[in-house]
Amino acid sequence: MMNSILGDFLKWESERPDLVFLRQPVQGKWNTWTYRQAGEEIRKIASGLQSLGLPPKSPIAILSKNCAHWLMADLSIMMAGYISVPLYANISASSIRQILEHSGSAAIFIGKLDDYEKQKEGIPASVRKISIDFYGISEDVLMSDWIAHQKPLAQISVWKPEELMTIMYTSGTTGTPKGVMFNSFAFEHVSNVIMDYLRRVHQLPPHPILFSYLPLCHIAERNLTEVLGCHTGAEIAFVESLDTFARDLATVRPHLFFGVPRIWARFQEKILEKLPQKRLDILLRIPLIDVLIRKALVKKLGLSRALLNVTGAAPTPVSLLKWLDNLGIRLHEIYGMTENAAISHGNQEEIRHGTVGKTMPSVEAKFSVSNEILTKHPALMMGYYKEPVLTTEAFTVEGFLKTGDLGELDKDGFLTITGRVKDQFKTDKGKYVSPAPIEMRLLKNTDIEQVCVVGMGVPQPIALIILSAQGKSKSKEEIKKSLAASLAEANLKTEDYERLKKAVIMKGDWTIDNGMMTPTMKVKRNELEKIQVPKYPMWYGAEGTVVWE
Repeated sequence: MMNSILGDFLKWESERPDLVFLRQPVQGKWNTWTYRQAGEEIRKIASGLQSLGLPPKSPIAILSKNCAHWLMADLSIMMAGYISVPLYANISASSIRQILEHSGSAAIFIGKLDDYEKQKEGIPASVRKISIDFYGISEDVLMSDWIAHQKPLAQISVWKPEELMTIMYTSGTTGTPKGVMFNSFAFEHVSNVIMDYLRRVHQLPPHPILFSYLPLCHIAERNLTEVLGCHTGAEIAFVESLDTFARDLATVRPHLFFGVPRIWARFQEKILEKLPQKRLDILLRIPLIDVLIRKALVKKLGLSRALLNVTGAAPTPVSLLKWLDNLGIRLHEIYGMTENAAISHGNQEEIRHGTVGKTMPSVEAKFSVSNEILTKHPALMMGYYKEPVLTTEAFTVEGFLKTGDLGELDKDGFLTITGRVKDQFKTDKGKYVSPAPIEMRLLKNTDIEQVCVVGMGVPQPIALIILSAQGKSKSKEEIKKSLAASLAEANLKTEDYERLKKAVIMKGDWTIDNGMMTPTMKVKRNELEKIQVPKYPMWYGAEGTVVWE
C-alpha cells in the first residue's frame, strides 16, 4: 500500500503534471515547480539518497525553514524508503545534536536557515550533510549535483500502513523533546479527517492555493500544507522571510489561512497602527462605508480569497476573536497536539468563541477523574521513539492518549481548555492555581503581548507581562492605569486564592532565540521560572499594583 502523502503526490504528477505545485520567492522573485518538474527533482534526490548506501528505513533529518525544497526533501526520503526526521529551523546546536544522536539520523538535509554557522557544530561528523545549495549552503554533498547528475529513481518504495514513516520531535514547553512516531496510515487518516471537515465547513476549490510559513515540522502545519496540499493537488507558496511576510501573503492570497494567536494579534496591531480603534469604530458604523472598510482591510492582510481562517496551537483570546469577527474574519479555533496528529477537537459548522469546538469525526474523547482530556482515534502516535516507559505512561490501559490538558464541556459538547496539568502551581498558602484562564482574561488588554501567571513561593499569583508595541509606546502612568484595570477585571472571576496581586513589566522580550518560547509561540514556563522564581518575593513586596523588573 502506498502511503497517503507520497501516493497523493504521485497521483497528481501523473494526472495533472503541468499544475503548479510549489512557489518559492527568492529576493522578491517567484520560482515555480510544476508537479512534473518537482517529481523529476524528487526522484533524482531519492536516487542520490540511495547512492549513500544507507540501510533501508534509516532516519534522515531535515533542518530548514519552510521552502519548496523542504517538501521535495521529505517526499524524496519517503520515495527512497527512509524515515524523515524534521527539525525546527531555529533550534540550538546542542538541541540539534541531541535529536540527531537520539534518532540515529544517518544524514541531514541542510536548507534555508538564518544562522547555520552557529548550528553546524551540532551535527556529528558521522552524519552526512546534504546541502540544499539553492539557499547558499555548500557543504559535503550538494543537492544540485544530484539533480544534475543522478538518474530519476525507478523503483519507488511502497509503505505498509503500520510502518514507521516519520519521527516528529515535540517543541517541548517542558523537558527535552520527545520523538513522536507516526506510521503511513496515520497520515492517510489525517487526510480523510481534514477533507471531511472541509466538506462540512468550507469546501475549497479544486487545487487550492496554500500559504506555508509556520514550521513544517509542527504537526498542524504539516497537515495543512503537505498532507492537504498533496491530497488536493494544491499550489503551495512559501514565505521568503519574516520581513516579507505581509508582502508575500498579500501576493499569494491563499484559500485557507492558518495562524497561531500571535499572528492574529499582530494583524490587529498593524491595523490599529494605521486606524486607531475609535476611528475604526466610527467608520464601521457608517452604512456602505463599513463594507468598503472591511473589504479593504481584509484585502490588505492578504485574506480576501480565504474561505477558511483557522487558529490553534495556543488559546486565542475571545476579545481578539470578536474583534476579527467585526471585520468579517471568522476564525475556526481548533485543538490538538503532536501525539494525536492534531486531530482532536474543532469549531466546525458552528463556532462558539472561548471553546475549541466539538470532537472531530472518528475521535473518542473523555476526561480522567482529574479532568485531564483523553483522546483516542486511528491516527494516534505509535509511541515515543526509543522511550518505551514514556510511551506506556502516555496512554491509559484502554488506549486513550493522556493529553496533559485540562478541560470542561458545556451542555452542547463544546470543549473549553482550562489549563495544563503541569502548569498548575501551588502558592505558599498551599492552594493550586491554573494560570491559563487568568492569562486569557489579561490578554484582552491590547497593551499586553505576552503574559505568564506565576506564584510559587508567594501568597498570591503575580502576572509577568511583556508589553505589546502599543503598550511600549505609552507612558508609565498610562500603563499603570491600564494594567491595574485589567488585574481588577480578571480578579472579579477568580477564587480568593487565585487573585492577582501584581503585574510585573519585564525588561526584555520572550523569544524563540532566547529559549523562552517554543517554535509555536508558547511560553516555556519552566525556563522562565528557572530565572525568575527568586525574584517573586521582591516583586510581591514592592509598592503598587504594577511594577517594573
